[in-house]
Amino acid sequence: MSSAFHAELVALLPRLRIQALALTRNRAAAEDLVQDAVANALAAQDSFTPGTNFAAWMHRILRNRFISTLRKQRDTTDIEDLPAGAFAVGATHEDRLVLKELGRAVNKLPVDQREALFMVVLQGMSYEDVAAATGCAVGTAKSRVFRARRQLQAWLMGEDRAGEAARPDAAQPEKRRPSSSHLVEEARDA
Repeated sequence: MSSAFHAELVALLPRLRIQALALTRNRAAAEDLVQDAVANALAAQDSFTPGTNFAAWMHRILRNRFISTLRKQRDTTDIEDLPAGAFAVGATHEDRLVLKELGRAVNKLPVDQREALFMVVLQGMSYEDVAAATGCAVGTAKSRVFRARRQLQAWLMGEDRAGEAARPDAAQPEKRRPSSSHLVEEARDA
């Protein structure tokens, strides 16, 4: 099992780095997180059941390690602190501005939505794998990605939907019932 375990672990490293970067928003912290998660996985490789979803198991270890680290220190780095090369785009000035705006918008998303969005969009993970890795239902994973995409679109289109990313009922505006005084005024005007 050891050589197969190691081969799967090495093949999964790029996806773990992407997830770690989405969580930490700092390249050095992401590399440390991946290294810690790999060390934990190697120490616990006997507890892995062959034939089960290795990627979900590793993503869960990485996420739990991130949460443990976050509990110890509450200080994180802003995504704008990443070197410009992290985006790997040799684009025009306008494109760079759009990427910077997108980075700020992604940074404003709640952590659970940002993580699910990165796992689905950048890593190509299925909703089932995201659900297994984050410990939520498949519908919750889908909802997180949907709300993150909708919120990013609103922000980038200039619509102000502040706080809607965290509210599941945000798509439905609240219908207000007219007050009795309003009805009386309407009757008088008729």
